[in-house]
Order: sequence, then structure tokens, then C-alpha cells
Amino acid sequence: MDIAAWLRGLDLGQYETAFRNNDIDAAVLPELTIEDLMSIGVTSVGHRRKLLSAIAALSTNDRPPDLTPLTAPSSSPLPHAPLPGLDPGITGEGGVGWWRPSGGN
Repeated sequence: MDIAAWLRGLDLGQYETAFRNNDIDAAVLPELTIEDLMSIGVTSVGHRRKLLSAIAALSTNDRPPDLTPLTAPSSSPLPHAPLPGLDPGITGEGGVGWWRPSGGN
């Protein structure tokens, strides 16, 4: 990642030298804090907030694309195992029906 170009894209090119002089690269960038930015000379609160927001956006864009939702989609039902003590013949397509002890009337 070209940090200088990234800073220019944020209209914060005035910090290119500070980032370069402090060895801030793509590996260090996601770890920067407000204190770090202040220590390298980013004195404007607005600029610090803008940088931190842009850094956070980079982090969310770097997520692996194969993340799957934690819940199963409603169009693909989860498999159902028979519950002990239930007669599967009265529950239908894996749904919950009347409870009837096994072997009972």
C-alpha cells in the first residue's frame, strides 16, 4: 500500500513526511492510535478523526471475502434429528407436533 498516495487521497498529504519519518507502513497503520498521531505531529482533531476513520475503513475492507453469516439462511432449513419420546409420524416435515410417548396411544 502506498501510504503517501493514501494520505493525498484523504487531502492530508501534509503528513506524508511525518508518516515516512516514523516508519508508518501498511503493517503499522491499522495499529495507530490518537496518541500516536499526536506524537507524529497530527495536531488537528479533525485530521486525527479523519485518519482514524479512514484506517478503520481499510480494516473492514481487508476482511476475507469468504466470511459466512452465523445464522443459516431461512431458505435452507437445518437438519432435524428425531427427539427421544416423540413419534416422528405426527410431526410432519421435521416440524414440532403433538408430543406422544413412544409406544403410547
